[in-house]
Amino acid sequence: MMLRGLLSAVLMVLVVATAAVAADEVGQIKVSKGEVHIERNGKSLPAPVGAKVQLRDMVVTGADGSAGVTFLDNSLMSVGPRSALAIDRFVFNSTTNQGAFESSLKRGTLSVVSGKIAKQTPDAMKVRTPAAILGVRGTEFVVRTGEKD
Repeated sequence: MMLRGLLSAVLMVLVVATAAVAADEVGQIKVSKGEVHIERNGKSLPAPVGAKVQLRDMVVTGADGSAGVTFLDNSLMSVGPRSALAIDRFVFNSTTNQGAFESSLKRGTLSVVSGKIAKQTPDAMKVRTPAAILGVRGTEFVVRTGEKD
């Protein structure tokens, strides 16, 4: 009886730990060409197809790089060469399709096809650039930041 209780407790801890890790995963790299990496907690990680994108990650591409990311709400973001895209906030309820999605394009180009969050609540998706904050009202758009001198 005591052993069963101990095993149940260990299993519960593992489930909670797995859920905590998975809660930070917000998307996945679906396309990765050329130089692409993810900056996470001060480290640079490779970003091959299948790599998980987490909250607060930055997807960075080199001069020959591009990446496509699919998010949990089915939003699609394509990051062009010499770009840096930070995932600032992502909250999504798959039952109601409500949530919030905020990202920052630090430099470069970004093409977006919005997913369920923006379709459910048009003001819930925002893209910040060095010059402006864009509220997503449509389903597809392209953003390009100017190069710094």
